[in-house]
Amino acid sequence: MSALILVRHSVSQQDASTASHHWQLTEAGRERCLLLAEALRPYQPTVMVSSEEPKARLTAELTAQSLGIPTETEFGLHEHLRHTEPYGDAAAFKANIRILLTRPDELVYGEETGSAACERFSHAIAAIRKRHPDQTVAAVTHGTVLSLFLAQTLNIDPVAYWQSIGMPAYVVLSLPDYRLIERVDEVR
Repeated sequence: MSALILVRHSVSQQDASTASHHWQLTEAGRERCLLLAEALRPYQPTVMVSSEEPKARLTAELTAQSLGIPTETEFGLHEHLRHTEPYGDAAAFKANIRILLTRPDELVYGEETGSAACERFSHAIAAIRKRHPDQTVAAVTHGTVLSLFLAQTLNIDPVAYWQSIGMPAYVVLSLPDYRLIERVDEVR
């Protein structure tokens, strides 16, 4: 059975002076990649594909290295675009994400709507599946875009999901029907 494993990147070093698209993994984040590899091993992924953002790319590289599988990057797996929005304080950031997730068709935060981010992400997943037919692929991505995609695919509350997941987290979906096989909200 082939599956799609969607992974939220491991623990990143949050830095209000740097755009989140450039954040790196913490030492704990690097260590959790080994735990992530062991959690994913039973699914026998054949490749790890990540967004081009450093925290996702390094999560994929460290996890794949432990699993002995190759890595790739895919443009459309990146986080919701919000380069012009400073991270600011955590409370304001969380409030902005809640608005984005509950009003995905409106441009309320950043440079793209939630719906546009979800559509871009869906196209990226389709491209990955086309390149790797009948394989179990792990795709390392980001919390907001993952929440938008799963809300659409599994009909779940995107805010509740986004608030529940840690770093890293993952879901396993059956293919081709995207039924939920497993959900792990944080690998520790």
